[in-house]
Amino acid sequence: MNRLFGAKSTAPKPTLQGAISNLDTRMESLDVKLAKLNAELSTYQQRLAKMRDGPGKTAIKQKALKVLQQRKMYESQKDQLQQQSWNMEQAGMMQDNLKNTMTTVDAMKTTTKELRKQYGKVNIDKIEKLQDEMADLMDMGNDIQESISRSYDVPEEVDEDELDAELEALGDEVELEGYGESQGIPGFMMDDTAPPQFIDEPPEPGKVKEAAG
Repeated sequence: MNRLFGAKSTAPKPTLQGAISNLDTRMESLDVKLAKLNAELSTYQQRLAKMRDGPGKTAIKQKALKVLQQRKMYESQKDQLQQQSWNMEQAGMMQDNLKNTMTTVDAMKTTTKELRKQYGKVNIDKIEKLQDEMADLMDMGNDIQESISRSYDVPEEVDEDELDAELEALGDEVELEGYGESQGIPGFMMDDTAPPQFIDEPPEPGKVKEAAG
């Protein structure tokens, strides 16, 4: 059977990069041949410039024309290979762009699927209810703070005239106390009925008369 239909090929399939590499190698080989032909043409040109017209010069021209034809043929082959290489490079870029696009699409699909799962677990009604409860708690907290910070035993309306009068009275008392101390009079002598501070017990009235008599 293998003789009739041939054995199954086990060689790896050619790749785009491999084909481009082969073309580059062929173009490098053509560059070497073209360089050799250009050098040969340069030699013929120098010889023709020094020769006079005649059979010898005609023979050199014929050789130079053959070399020139070969150079044009190689240049044409090189142009074709360059075009093929460029086409394959464009195909490779398109292939890479397609791979990148497919990767991006797959990532977007996966992300969309995950977002649907996550958002599917969210209940908007519960969130709105939670927001309302938080607002009520904030209002309650404000009411509690206002209640705690309320002043005690302070009338809402205060008569400024009465406050001024009380302040003047306090000022008079302070001036009187300061005057007594500035004259060197002890505080207990300012009050006739108050006993001296150094006596432990006040004297009895009868004993005071006996001591005086």
